[in-house]
Amino acid sequence: MQNNSIEVLGKSISQGKGLQLNLDIAKLHTRTKIEVPIIIERAKIAGPTILITGGIHGDEINGVEIVRQLVSKGYNKPKKGMVICIPVVNIFGFLNLSREFPDGRDLNRVFPGSKRGSLASIFAYNLMKEIVPLADYCLDFHTGGANRFNAAQIRINEGDEESLELAKIFGAPFIMQSKQREKSYRESAIKLGKKVLLFEGGKSLDLNKSITETGINGALRLMQHLGIRDFEKELKKETQKNESPIIIEKSKWIRARYSGMFRTDIELGKLYNKGDKIGSISDPFGYFEKTIKAPNKGYVFCVNEAPIVNKGDAIIHISIEE
Repeated sequence: MQNNSIEVLGKSISQGKGLQLNLDIAKLHTRTKIEVPIIIERAKIAGPTILITGGIHGDEINGVEIVRQLVSKGYNKPKKGMVICIPVVNIFGFLNLSREFPDGRDLNRVFPGSKRGSLASIFAYNLMKEIVPLADYCLDFHTGGANRFNAAQIRINEGDEESLELAKIFGAPFIMQSKQREKSYRESAIKLGKKVLLFEGGKSLDLNKSITETGINGALRLMQHLGIRDFEKELKKETQKNESPIIIEKSKWIRARYSGMFRTDIELGKLYNKGDKIGSISDPFGYFEKTIKAPNKGYVFCVNEAPIVNKGDAIIHISIEE
């Protein structure tokens, strides 16, 4: 909850005011400053604070696009509480269209960071020290890594009933109850007592209109539920059908049993039965083509769209429906 005035990065923000600040904690080897814009909007009426982030991995552009649109359309201006948006957390990676920080580290594996560690660790430390404590709720947008295209989904901790209810309100097609990754942003924020929803949708270095729409509408539903602002008018314009989310408790990766050219015409998000054909792998010379079948009944919610795979590569993520 908020006081009449709060201080963020040395700047005072009064109720009813908005401000863009820059998190500036490091320079490139050229001595060039790399500033991470933080967009803060406060309402005149006290209420909860939500922190909305994208681009923890610099190549996950679709998450950046979702937060960008929330800002550009003015959806981040609350009637109650405060909304903090960081469209591009890993500005370093975004500049190079790279997942990692310039030091080669995955930012989402070094939280909560340290004051005198690696560049990524120092950045994580400052984010956790200066920004995250302000929030009551965190909404973090991601995409599938590399060529892996994720169906829109919210990931939460198993057994967290409050987060499960928030995930249902968000309204993505899937809710995945998954373990926390050690040293991840989600794990560290939860340890500070924050409620964290992690959105996954689309793939790296790609913009997908459907995924973007799902992410934006989910954010609006969540903010409306928290009493931050009424978005009834905006949500009436939804073009996607909002059905009850499917909760995934167990899942498995199907891995390539052969190296070769991978093809599939599966429908992402569809329920497949055990034995259904879901793809094939062939050599480039026409000597063999091996069929890939569903090992169990389940929903396919992620597919590797790489045309060439190696033996052992994860190619399809499927739920396990008992």
